[in-house]
Amino acid sequence: MENKESAVQYYDGQIVVVDDAEQFANATDQHLIKDLGKVLLEIGTILMSSGANTGRIRNNLNRISDAYGYKTELLISHRSLMLTISDERNCYHFNSLKRTPPHGVNFKVVTGISRLSWRVVDEKLSVAQIKKELDRLLSLPHYPRWVILTLVGLAGASFCRLAGGTLQDMLIVFAATSVGLFVRQESHKLQFNPYLCVYFASLTASLIAGLFVKFGFGNTHEPAFVTCVLFLIPGVPLINSFSDLIEGNLQNALIRGLSGLIISFCIALGLLTSTVIYQF
Repeated sequence: MENKESAVQYYDGQIVVVDDAEQFANATDQHLIKDLGKVLLEIGTILMSSGANTGRIRNNLNRISDAYGYKTELLISHRSLMLTISDERNCYHFNSLKRTPPHGVNFKVVTGISRLSWRVVDEKLSVAQIKKELDRLLSLPHYPRWVILTLVGLAGASFCRLAGGTLQDMLIVFAATSVGLFVRQESHKLQFNPYLCVYFASLTASLIAGLFVKFGFGNTHEPAFVTCVLFLIPGVPLINSFSDLIEGNLQNALIRGLSGLIISFCIALGLLTSTVIYQF
């Protein structure tokens, strides 16, 4: 019987001991499908937590796996992602489940990952290059906090103007919105329930605006009180809910729609608490 000499090969920073070229190719394919599966799970959970709808997540993951010639099956829920990759030519499979982190909104990451998926198709990026680009996207700096507070305050003041508010009402809404957002950010840092964070922010903003309604010195300032909580409207969950509903992803559509409904209820509850306190 002919003896085959073992050889040491390197793949993606790992040492693989093989007996011949065919065994090395098989080991390489197994490592590739495993590494690709981990990266796709990471990308999927990042997209879900950054405000992407279910259809976008599925399209991005399928686009990347198709570029490698693999077939992908996905189960996307609101809190987890299950992924199965199969190579029908060599009967290789990868199956895993990853929990989704708390949801937020980061369109910079969503757009960057979408562009990355097209780069994988056009430039044939390796798994290591995908990892490197993903790390770069996640390390991009956010806007300074004072910029966010200022711009959100200006947006609230603009809504107040559209509702018929005066310049004084706009100043009130700017202050109420900025302080309300600050309270929401701080309560989030203290790891309060996300719905309680919305309630605290709504209560704070409406208390500030309601103070001028209560002691308006002849001016009602009602437009300020009505528009001071518009920055809390759950636009992204509601839009994603409608998008998922159209595409047939009923489970995520219902969950996101219910989440948006609860957030709206917390906003209304904050306004109600202010009206009770001031006895309007």
